[in-house]
Amino acid sequence: MSTLEIKNLHVSVETNDGPKPILRGVDLTISSGEIHAIMGPNGSGKSTLAYSIAGHPKYTVTDGEVLLDGENVLEMSVDERARAGMFLAMQYPVEVPGVTVSNFLRTARTAISGEAPALRKWVGDVKDAMTKLRMDPEFAQRDVNHGFSGGEKKRHEILQMELLAPKFAILDETDSGLDVDALRVVSEGVNRVHAATGLGVMLITHYTRILNYIKPDFVHVFVDGRIAEQGGPELAERLEAEGYDRFLTPAV
Repeated sequence: MSTLEIKNLHVSVETNDGPKPILRGVDLTISSGEIHAIMGPNGSGKSTLAYSIAGHPKYTVTDGEVLLDGENVLEMSVDERARAGMFLAMQYPVEVPGVTVSNFLRTARTAISGEAPALRKWVGDVKDAMTKLRMDPEFAQRDVNHGFSGGEKKRHEILQMELLAPKFAILDETDSGLDVDALRVVSEGVNRVHAATGLGVMLITHYTRILNYIKPDFVHVFVDGRIAEQGGPELAERLEAEGYDRFLTPAV
């Protein structure tokens, strides 16, 4: 059993007018096997939360801690966070020309485990995972995300998650830009890894449609850099019906 604890997290970003606070005291605990949906309007700080945990240099943590099994990941380098068991599926996966998917995946697996996986088994594992995600085997020889469609990039993110088997996965708007078929395949991949490994999931999304496929244990409404409300799956249903107006409109 592992635990990811976010304690009083404050984060700012540098602007032309000086530092701008984005996160204003976030408290959240995720345990192994749990799926937490982070929902909220645009500009509420959801992606800032994801990238701050992952170690993006654009964001400055001004207060708080992020503890993975008691160790403060904010004191770790980005690669140390990955080796400790953190995984980020990006909203906009970057293209890496000159590096094939095959080489990228095996290098990442080697870095995390400390030794290269046995080649024959590894090739079989990659092919099996790609088949389940309905990815053409030829993708393994293409450059990472180069020329990939939006759906192909998102499938590749889930392929990485399945092969790297992290303790905790942060999925930043994985449903963004996906058609119905791709959304179902990607969601099935997340559910498959969750069932097989018991990883904890932080699922960031605007909409409830992905929650029809990936069932959250907890739902947190994120507004103005804070968690404004939290509950179970029924909270997502209420958001679907009412939207975020009650969190954004000042009381009269």
